[in-house]
Amino acid sequence: MKKCAWALSSLSEQHYHDLEWGVPIHDDRLLFEFLILEGAQAGLSWSTILNKRMAYREAFDQFDVVKVASYDDHKINELLVNPGIVRNKLKINSAVSNALAFINVQREFGSFDSYIWQFVQGRPVCNTWESAVEIPTFTKLSEMISKDLKQRGFKFVGSTICYAYMQAIGLVNDHTVDCFRHAEIKQKYS
Repeated sequence: MKKCAWALSSLSEQHYHDLEWGVPIHDDRLLFEFLILEGAQAGLSWSTILNKRMAYREAFDQFDVVKVASYDDHKINELLVNPGIVRNKLKINSAVSNALAFINVQREFGSFDSYIWQFVQGRPVCNTWESAVEIPTFTKLSEMISKDLKQRGFKFVGSTICYAYMQAIGLVNDHTVDCFRHAEIKQKYS
């Protein structure tokens, strides 16, 4: 079966591509997980983060947003010496501040899911890229989401990170049209 070119580098990337990437997510815990992982990925390869994903889940209490929001200096210092995750102080601190902002969004909108999916009127954008070189790294929509998230206090949510987040959580279907997942996701979720 034909797959997106980026998914052919490793088994973990193939697995992620085949089962998760581009599938619409409506679970707040998973939406929070991907928000933190995409921020952690800034400046690194996605495969690096995928290989550390289980360690991230363990280190960040399975991405329980309430627990992460309550992290104190002691917990942050523990994370800074954890070899299983990216030990960048700004990224770790942003996970805590993003948890607080995430909770505020949940209070305002009832769920983060309701908030983030409003940007696409609740339906994934199904793109029709013929090759990977056509896929943008950011769009006007990712710029709009980035701006709104920043106004709400989120960190590590620039336009490029937001677009990768949109791809990960299925706001956009960016599988190339020759990839077997493009048609599957389009048929099931559009």
